[in-house]
Amino acid sequence: MPDPSEGAALGVLFDLDDTLVPFQTVAHWQWAWKPQGPVLNERHVRAALRRSVRAWDRRRWQGLVGSAPPVTAADYRLHLHETLRAVAGRVLPDSEVEVVVDRFLKPSPHGEVFADVVPGLTALRARQVPVAVLTPLPESVARALLGRAGVAADVPVFADPAVPEAPRLPSAAAFRNARNGLVGRAARTVYVGNLYWSDVRAAARAGLEPVLLDRLDLFEGRQGARIRSLAELSTFLERAPGPADAEPSDGPANP
Repeated sequence: MPDPSEGAALGVLFDLDDTLVPFQTVAHWQWAWKPQGPVLNERHVRAALRRSVRAWDRRRWQGLVGSAPPVTAADYRLHLHETLRAVAGRVLPDSEVEVVVDRFLKPSPHGEVFADVVPGLTALRARQVPVAVLTPLPESVARALLGRAGVAADVPVFADPAVPEAPRLPSAAAFRNARNGLVGRAARTVYVGNLYWSDVRAAARAGLEPVLLDRLDLFEGRQGARIRSLAELSTFLERAPGPADAEPSDGPANP
């Protein structure tokens, strides 16, 4: 990869959950809901999580393009409620659901990590490429998750804003604010996320260069840059940006 000091300025923004840190996983739901057992049916839970991730991606996109209200923190908790119901295969008491969701939103002690994350971030920073994390989660949660994953504590985090009227993901303003805070308006900025519509396409609408990190093949065949591991990211960064990276169509309101 070329030395960024020799060309146009470059920065890389990363999504957090399921991009840098395993989140919607069988092990995490096991810990949040049934830490003492019985062991959850892995095949059933994996299928439920795949459906849940796709549904949340659609819901965030619909809020972005105006076919539904923009998502809020309350919508995310509702999404987790529905995910738990799908994982359980039955309706649970509200009191139990609230406890499980609160637990789910905390770092678990089971030690799941993506092996490509620390080497990938280290390689970028060694080449003096600024990196940061952009997440709709509160900063305290994001910092705890990153720390457990072994990510350096000085990596900037652009998290859920404390001010209610501040722009929230996946709005274009939220992406641009993070870009401007990391490298400035004129710099080339790559965004790496695991959701096709509300991460990658939303970032492209904001003028960033999107890269889909699709470890689970949830979005095979979709248009644009797609990688299976952060080890492949350098190949994307080496090439010059193309029009399709910065100016995609909005796509359907109901993908």
